[in-house]
Amino acid sequence: MTMASMSTYAILGCGSVGHAVAEELEEEGKDVLILDRDEGRVEALRDQDLDARTADISEEGVAEMVSDRDVLLVLSSDVEANKAAIRNIRERGGDQFIIVRASDPVTADELTELGVDVVINPSAVIADSALRALETGELEYKAKQLREILTSGETLAVVAHRSPDPDSIASAVALQAIAESLDVHTHILYEGEIGHQENRAFVNLLGIELSPLDQDDLSEYDTLALVDYAKASEYTLDRDPDVFIDHYEPDLEFEAGFMDVRPNVSSTSTIMTKYIQEFDLNLSEEVATALLYGIRAETLDFKRDTTPADLTAAAFLYPFANHDTLEQVESPSLSPETLDVLAEAIQNRDVKGSHLVSNAGFIRDRDALSQAAKQLLNLEGITTTAVFAIADNTIHLVARSKDIRMNIGNVLQDAFGEIGEVVGHSTEATVAIPLGIFTGLESSEGKRDTLLDLTENAVRTKLFAAMGVEGGESTNGG
Repeated sequence: MTMASMSTYAILGCGSVGHAVAEELEEEGKDVLILDRDEGRVEALRDQDLDARTADISEEGVAEMVSDRDVLLVLSSDVEANKAAIRNIRERGGDQFIIVRASDPVTADELTELGVDVVINPSAVIADSALRALETGELEYKAKQLREILTSGETLAVVAHRSPDPDSIASAVALQAIAESLDVHTHILYEGEIGHQENRAFVNLLGIELSPLDQDDLSEYDTLALVDYAKASEYTLDRDPDVFIDHYEPDLEFEAGFMDVRPNVSSTSTIMTKYIQEFDLNLSEEVATALLYGIRAETLDFKRDTTPADLTAAAFLYPFANHDTLEQVESPSLSPETLDVLAEAIQNRDVKGSHLVSNAGFIRDRDALSQAAKQLLNLEGITTTAVFAIADNTIHLVARSKDIRMNIGNVLQDAFGEIGEVVGHSTEATVAIPLGIFTGLESSEGKRDTLLDLTENAVRTKLFAAMGVEGGESTNGG
């Protein structure tokens, strides 16, 4: 609300709250009239060169006294007196902008029905202010702890989750920036592969250096940090982390000297942005762009589970980010094979409820499966997609989900964990299954149709069963 065009004010009931408001308005050069029934208080206000007059705000004559005022602030602690004042003002036909003090939600509803514009509850305001102060203090304390952990050694390994997504990569980049500002030599490591076309574009365009994880390498680092790792399907590292930062409660059990887990935000990039601010770093364009993309990707461009903290962090990052780079990352060109795979997946889709499973046949570019799974997730009514195909005597399957009740990594683990290698987390996961183990056949030109039939029936059955919809009615999505 802007009050720039409103030049005259009246405060009805001037206790401690009213006095604080009056002083702020006076400092801004506003014309303020104060009405209060306590003569001693009025005299004290006059001694401060405030325009204060003695009046019982519940009396009818008060409406006339404030009729020339643009804004009325009814701030008495006497709720009944506040109600009487508002009735008299509105019955007189006054159309001023009225802000009134309430003591509880019930009173607030009653005052709203009387025609006030804004209701404030001092207790709620104080509580909100206290919580903000607590959050600030807690972040300051956490930042001090993090600094102590990071500077306890000279080298740091930041490990993202398997086949890392933008939120995990961006969070690792931010922690690397913080550590290196403290003269701690830092490497970002990952397991699996950076398989999605957008993720590879993200890493390449921003010049992010990531190295495949070798378990033997971890012994070379003084400190180990995990970022955005909570929804990993399994923990394969041979040492507990020193630092753990995530926006999910971890499904895995381990001890960490420093933990910051915030389920009340929607991305780990949001948490790392707060630390960037707390450490008062000179934010580089690369780090800002990475974090902004991490937040946008995790919240589906602010359309999924977005919190005020996510928006505040994004607003902070926005001026520092390279938006041309973001556009390139978010709109990678589709190869002809990707279009062919997508067409095949659309044609062969099988839908049960909000779950879609499709066979893309034989492929050469495995990354095309990720693109197809992502595109099919945009179909109306679809919350989970899984697209599979055969390449190099292996069945490759990519699954995505925006259903918060489902951990798609666990679904693939349940369905194929005993016969294939599953990597991923709650919203995106992949599995590679040796074709011979699954079907008893090897790929050859003469067996292509047989292989596709065997694979399609077995994969669909296992997937739908693991999703808990094996009894659902199947359609082609029409």
